[in-house]
Amino acid sequence: MKPAASPAQGNPLGTAPLGPLIYKFAVPSIIAMLVGSVYNITDQIFIGQVVGMLGNAATNVVFPLVGLSIAMSQLVGVGLAANFNLSLGAKREEEAKAFVGTGLALLTLVGVLFTVVVLLLEVPILRLCGATDTALPYARAYLSITVWGMPFVIFANGVYPLIRADRSPKVAMTSSLVGAGLNIFLDWLFLFPLGLGIRGAAIATVISQVVSFGICLAYFPKFKAFPIEKTSLRLQKPFAVRILKLGTASFANHMVMTLVNVVLNNTLVHYGALSVYGSDIPLAVAGVVGKVNAIMVSFVVGLAHGCQPILSFNMGAKNYRRVKGTLKRAVGVGLVFSFTAFALFQLFPHEILSIFGSGDALYYQFGEDYMRIYLFMVCLLGVQPLAVNYFTSVGDVKQGIFLSISRQGFLLLPLLVIMPLIWGLDGVLYAGPIADFLAAVLSLTMVLRNFKKLDRLAAEDTPKEVTP
Repeated sequence: MKPAASPAQGNPLGTAPLGPLIYKFAVPSIIAMLVGSVYNITDQIFIGQVVGMLGNAATNVVFPLVGLSIAMSQLVGVGLAANFNLSLGAKREEEAKAFVGTGLALLTLVGVLFTVVVLLLEVPILRLCGATDTALPYARAYLSITVWGMPFVIFANGVYPLIRADRSPKVAMTSSLVGAGLNIFLDWLFLFPLGLGIRGAAIATVISQVVSFGICLAYFPKFKAFPIEKTSLRLQKPFAVRILKLGTASFANHMVMTLVNVVLNNTLVHYGALSVYGSDIPLAVAGVVGKVNAIMVSFVVGLAHGCQPILSFNMGAKNYRRVKGTLKRAVGVGLVFSFTAFALFQLFPHEILSIFGSGDALYYQFGEDYMRIYLFMVCLLGVQPLAVNYFTSVGDVKQGIFLSISRQGFLLLPLLVIMPLIWGLDGVLYAGPIADFLAAVLSLTMVLRNFKKLDRLAAEDTPKEVTP
């Protein structure tokens, strides 16, 4: 009698060489994430050039809401993709179908509810996010339009992991590329020839987001794993709970990042008012540096999401050696990119700031110091997002949740509150690198401990020789 076939047999996720496989899945995912960040960065550049410093401050105030919408999409999307791959790896196709139907329905519901809440609480939310009296009118003009694109953003970003998990990473990449390219063109058209100002940038963003959503929607009739039937597009509580469970780590990470962004804005406004820079310069600089850093974060998160199908499938197939090898390779790639970003931030802060509009001497003085100091440990930033995604992908929810909120919640948030009390505005700058270093050390420690657990599981699954 032939031995039972391994779940990995016949699926390239379990058999293809790791290097080319990671490249195949990670590159489209990275491009999709990088292009996704272009929406906000493009707006920031055009608004900064046309409106000026207050325009940069306004988009920074709105940015926490963008982060919150991404958090909602990741709550559903990451959990959906992880459960989908775990089910397929274990050969439970009907279960995978139920996860897909429930996940798509859940993304639609979350997007609508999120938009309604923002519409009802627009001004209080902007004040909470640090809007000054001078920046508030610009922030309201921008948000009152971009809020209508949030359901499309949540759905598209939520289904990207599922589309990649269905072995179609290029579709997710194409959706992001088309949307970003259209956004750049429309930003130029609406702000320069048509002179619509900050509202024009907002309109351009919404149109581009709707187009990206349409590309994603058009993919599902061609879903590879199995046909998606209309009758399956409904909320099923047991599957929704499991989706939210595995998506909680990524959601918590983005939520805490949003909270930190809010605290950072308010701290900069408060302590900036007590310095020679005033409130608006630190708020505007933080917006620019935050968008630049978002490129770095998008690369690493895209790399992590690209590895998710490989990690989840092989964990489901009990191929633990392949699970470890995938993460090791991903961390190596992440560190190479991180050190490159570090060099750019240290050597060319003035040039980077100038891309987002001009300012006076005080603006550049604070901006260069902020970029060099706050992002000093960006060379290690790639470690934690990859570790968080690793634990989520292998189904270790508690570890993933703890690690996902460690850098922002347990480390950076307290430092942002305590250090400025002692060193004022300088305390804000130095809080960033300290938190980054400690988070990297914690991430590596937890991953190495988990690797030992996988080694034990592998040993238990290895058939023992029987002595005659």
